[in-house]
Parts: sequence; C-alpha cells; structure tokens
Amino acid sequence: MTADSPTILATCGGMVDGGWRDAAYGPLLHLAIELAGVAGRAPRVAHVNTAGGDPRVVEGAELEAARAAGAEGSHIRLFPHPNHERLAEHVLSRDVIWVSGGSVVNLLALWRAHGLDTLLRQAWEAGVVLAGGSAGGLCWHSGGTTTSFGPEAQVVADGLGLLPGSFSPHHDSQPARAPAFREAIRSGRIPPGHGVEEGVGLLYRGDRLVEVVAERAGASAWAVSADGSEERLPARDLTASAHP
Repeated sequence: MTADSPTILATCGGMVDGGWRDAAYGPLLHLAIELAGVAGRAPRVAHVNTAGGDPRVVEGAELEAARAAGAEGSHIRLFPHPNHERLAEHVLSRDVIWVSGGSVVNLLALWRAHGLDTLLRQAWEAGVVLAGGSAGGLCWHSGGTTTSFGPEAQVVADGLGLLPGSFSPHHDSQPARAPAFREAIRSGRIPPGHGVEEGVGLLYRGDRLVEVVAERAGASAWAVSADGSEERLPARDLTASAHP
C-alpha cells in the first residue's frame, strides 16, 4: 500500500542516536513510514546518501536501524554507478525514500545525470513517500539556502520543484542561514518559503503544506514572505508518542 496522495516530508532531522546501537530511526522517520500506510508486511525504506557521496561506512548503521524499526532497509547508490540494474523498479517498489544531508548541489547534478530526478517524481505521483533531512528536505523544493559551495550560506535556485516554495534547513543552528534566506526571497532569487529549525519537518500533501511536526520539543518552522518578513509556525510535538 502507498500513501493516499502524493506526500513529501521535508525535514531537518531523521536518524538519531541509537544508544547501544550506532543509530536509530527518529520520530520524523517513523512518521514517514506511518504516512506510507503499509499493512501486512514490513515497510520498505530506501536510504539515499548521494549528498554525502554514498559513504559505505554509514550503510550498516542505517540497515540495523531499519531492522530495529521493523522495516526492510535498502540503499540507492550512484557511486561509482547505480547499484540497481533495474533502478526504476527498485525506486517504485519502495514505500519511503529517505534522503540524507550533505551537498544538495552535488545531489541534484548526479540525480539528473542518472535520471533519478524523473524516477522520484514518478514515485511521488504513485504514492511513494518522499522524505529526508537538510539537503534531503531542500531538494524537493524550487530552491533554498545551502553550504554546498563552502561555509557561507548561499542560494540554490534549481531544486526539483515538486514543491513550488523554498526551504532553508538549520534555521536556528547556523546563524547565517536565516538572513541569507530572507534576503534571497526579498530579492526575488527564490520564492517565499519556510525555514526549519533542527528536528522540524514540513508535511505536504501534493504541493500544499498541511502540518508542521517536530522531534524536538519547542522547535518551530518559519514562514518567510516575499518582503522577507517571518511568521513563526508552531509544530506538533512528535516526542509525546515517540517510538523506542
């Protein structure tokens, strides 16, 4: 079973400290699985680490975290070449595609070179839940702020455009992000959008924002208008019903 409408969960979170395990699925990742509406079998979660260069060292921890969460984990890897001979078949057979952080600029270039951008749009339209954190939250939008080019927050304006607005992760933890985001919107380089604090996610049905959620108590998102003004959007606290 897949989500009952095209669904994206764009976040600044996901994997959390696993205690005696290397890592665990946090409340945002559990929410992505719940949104897929899987029944009668283990949900299929594909991890995509293109933005970080497909580091093999993290894959074991992700597969163990998936197993502990009752999910069937897999990876979609593009270095040194796609790891699935039938890439489209694998993408479309997943319930959740979770994209990790890193360089969104490199991610977009590689996805387009391999046609993964088109496959992900097809998956989204078919009900596969698209989700991820940081670069994995920004990529679905038309643009936003990035440190892909270096330590200074800069603008990327050629996201996938599944969501028409813009997105800025790390809105509270990286001081340069918020002013760069406001100025880029005010100058018209990117459209109005949302800045998200650490642990916050934006839930979209189609291209409509339906809920702000958080895996960190008190965290928020910020709606930034065309004139650069901000409005705080309180988030539903997922930790009240967090999974172990």
